[in-house]
Amino acid sequence: MAEFRRWYDNDPVLKEALELLSMATDDEKGEASKFLLNLQSDVAKDVIETLYEQIKDYQVNGNRWYDNDPVMLKSIELLRVAPPNVQRKAAKKLLTTLFKDRTNYEDTENDQ
Repeated sequence: MAEFRRWYDNDPVLKEALELLSMATDDEKGEASKFLLNLQSDVAKDVIETLYEQIKDYQVNGNRWYDNDPVMLKSIELLRVAPPNVQRKAAKKLLTTLFKDRTNYEDTENDQ
């Protein structure tokens, strides 16, 4: 059985969504952050409080692609602690949105 390095590697949909998000434009990341922050209603209050304490450490010392953006860090960490069914639903919505945005951008570029 393969051992996964990152918390999202064991779900191919979640993995693809986060990898695509890591390559997204700043505007796309901003929209994704807004969406992901809405996950707070699906995560228990005590989990969120613990999460916010952990985030403080990563904002200074982290080396992941999202560690230096406090909003993105909070968004990704909320996704990490969400229940698996919420993670998958969020990943599918992210993929749909990011692919739609990319397709619209490519169509606009081809029209010129």
